[in-house]
Amino acid sequence: MNVLSVKGLRKSYPNFLLEDISFDLPQGKIMGLIGKNGAGKSTSLKSILNLVNPDSGTIEMFGKDYRENEESCKQDIGVVLGGIDFYNHKKLSDITNVTKRFYKNWDDNAYQKYLKAFSLVPHKKVKELSTGMKVKYMLALALSHKAKLLILDEPTSGLDPVSRDDILELFRHLVESKGISILFSTHITSDLDKCADYITYIKDGKLLRSAEKSAFIQSFQHLKVPSDKADLSLEEIMIRTERSRYDV
Repeated sequence: MNVLSVKGLRKSYPNFLLEDISFDLPQGKIMGLIGKNGAGKSTSLKSILNLVNPDSGTIEMFGKDYRENEESCKQDIGVVLGGIDFYNHKKLSDITNVTKRFYKNWDDNAYQKYLKAFSLVPHKKVKELSTGMKVKYMLALALSHKAKLLILDEPTSGLDPVSRDDILELFRHLVESKGISILFSTHITSDLDKCADYITYIKDGKLLRSAEKSAFIQSFQHLKVPSDKADLSLEEIMIRTERSRYDV
């Protein structure tokens, strides 16, 4: 079963066009959405969530049309988007008390567990948190209402290597123990090596490839130069593709 199905997604701006983005995310799998800055990753995620109005395309979540069932679908998804901030002078506990009212399945025990795991102190104010700690707090909120699908924009950005590994390990645990599905954008290829099952690659607003990770890597092996002996890594695929003047 596909938890998320995106077909023919298109969004145009005066200086940018996101065109014909299509992919499927099966239940209990992790998909990495990759591409350089400005490729269209954030626009894709916001269009999927109807935070910006796409020009065309269909979005299905949990087998339902997302736009026709947006309110009910949102009860079952956790979202962390880059660039979203809280009131700097508010305590975490105050923000949580407001947020939890929107979710019928809010789980205080789970929330307390994630606060402890992420070393978050409820009485601290947002302005006292580092960028990495803000990301962890947003993840704690997203994970505390029994979400079946997580949609995350650059969730490991700003984290130190140890914290990044902790988050990626948490992703794998959520998938393996609870069957949660995860779609996350990143430009850090090592994140994909460690936890992604599927990869969707966007370049200049266009979909280059969406596939299971091993099939994805295999499909780009033609980018090797004759002197290469080993298979290309995800990082090498991105570097060579982005430097090429030609579409692949």
